[in-house]
Amino acid sequence: MARQDNSKTPARAPRGNSSRGTSSKRKPSAAVYRRRRLFLVLILLVIVALVVGAVVAISAMTRSNGEENANPASSNTAQSPSPTATAPKTPVCDEGLVKVTASTDKESYAANEKPKLTLKVSNEGKVACPLNLGTSQMEFLISSGQDRIFSSRDCLANPTNLSKTLAPGASETATFVWERNRSAEGCVAVNATPGAGGATYIFQATLGTRTSPKAPFQLK
Repeated sequence: MARQDNSKTPARAPRGNSSRGTSSKRKPSAAVYRRRRLFLVLILLVIVALVVGAVVAISAMTRSNGEENANPASSNTAQSPSPTATAPKTPVCDEGLVKVTASTDKESYAANEKPKLTLKVSNEGKVACPLNLGTSQMEFLISSGQDRIFSSRDCLANPTNLSKTLAPGASETATFVWERNRSAEGCVAVNATPGAGGATYIFQATLGTRTSPKAPFQLK
């Protein structure tokens, strides 16, 4: 009887289908690492450039705003239109240089002579002056001490206005002949007459608010 061989030959795994317990991954090459590093460096450079540009822009805006706030007149001057030339001012009359004077045609009058009184207004300034030279503004006043003897306003029936411009250096005169009589306000009749015999009288002329210096004279 033949011997039976019970020994078994291990079975071989099919070729090409063998697998390892843990599969190992393939590492990237050095060239791949270099490309990755270069890409990261480029991204960092772009970010830095953007940050620097933003900082410079903000700094420039801040500096510009500071200069405008420090000197607002300069910025406004560039935008505002140029001022128009103003017309020259019209010269104004110097009222203080308009003078009124009083005079008589004589210093002493005989019993049959009537004093001729003269009111003179002069413009001693350099600018023409508008004035009212009417009888409504005039007064020929005669006094003796504290005694008011006569005023041309007491019996003035129809006062008038006369507007006139008095040129620089020019003058106007008005005359009044005094009848050697007394008068009273309201043209009340007065029987007394001024004394003579060498009595001294004072004549003063008024035009508006201007009154002349005193002009003395005598009645004989």
